[in-house]
Amino acid sequence: MLIEGTVIACYAMGITTAYIYIRGEYGKWVKMLQKALDDAYAKNYVGQNILSSGFSTNIVLHKGAGAYICGEESALMNSLEGQRGYPRVKPPFPAQNGVWGCPTTINNVETICNAPLIINKGWEWYSKIGAPKHPGPILVGISGHVNKPGVYEVATGELLTDLIYRYAGGIPEDKKIKALIPGGSSTMILRGESIEGVRMDADSLKTAGSSVGTAGMIVMDEDTDLIRVIARIAKFYYHESCGQCTPCREGTGWLWKILKRFETGTAQETDIDLLMDIANNIEGNTICALGDAAAWPVQSMIRRFRHEFEKRVSKAPSVTRTAVPVAS
Repeated sequence: MLIEGTVIACYAMGITTAYIYIRGEYGKWVKMLQKALDDAYAKNYVGQNILSSGFSTNIVLHKGAGAYICGEESALMNSLEGQRGYPRVKPPFPAQNGVWGCPTTINNVETICNAPLIINKGWEWYSKIGAPKHPGPILVGISGHVNKPGVYEVATGELLTDLIYRYAGGIPEDKKIKALIPGGSSTMILRGESIEGVRMDADSLKTAGSSVGTAGMIVMDEDTDLIRVIARIAKFYYHESCGQCTPCREGTGWLWKILKRFETGTAQETDIDLLMDIANNIEGNTICALGDAAAWPVQSMIRRFRHEFEKRVSKAPSVTRTAVPVAS
């Protein structure tokens, strides 16, 4: 489906070379995809004069070096060119000035895989799948405290509770859900009691105060240490920041270090608002959205689980700490 969708996109836009960018660590899947691509070339589904149509296009499989930032489209383009994976300032946008200065279109693999479905069945058929304003199938990755973690292909608009209990087999030992990250670690966290009636589609999750993101659900039961969770997330974004923008480069490190204080019981009550100040200074002040991705989980965790932070405050005499705004 990916190869077919790529060829369709190339034909529609007159593209003569396409690149499938994949993390280099995914060795097994790189080999599988390369084998499928080799088979497609052998049958002349890809390459020169495809099926005597007069149209030619090549597809190149490119292995990345494992940088999370290269999921951002302009950092991905730099990586393709052999440069450091820094996001580019926009404009110009990829469609104007992309890889090697050529007009470039970039899409997620899951998006491209929908093209053959729409071509074969028609847009009317496709528009009737799932939520009317966000139609189509969606791959939902469910992890955390569930009995059957995995990736499930469903129609958009499924209830979050159905995804957890009907598809992923519910919570071990029938524990209650304390918190849920619905769309991957960069999306706003939701309280367990607030997910009733919320659906896996863009509008429903936006109304609930989060977003669909990558549909990577992380389920946390009633015994979860949420401070440990948010500290782990903050460490990830600190590690994966490319360092180009000062608010992200410095701010993500500050977030993680302060959250470590809460983990070890050495934080002060003023550190709660300090965390929010730092996150607010990161949000919206970076070239790409990694800064936002680091800020949003912290902001939402404080807004919805402030008492978890208050419980971990040190009883020692407090010292006033403040955040200093930084420019990119």
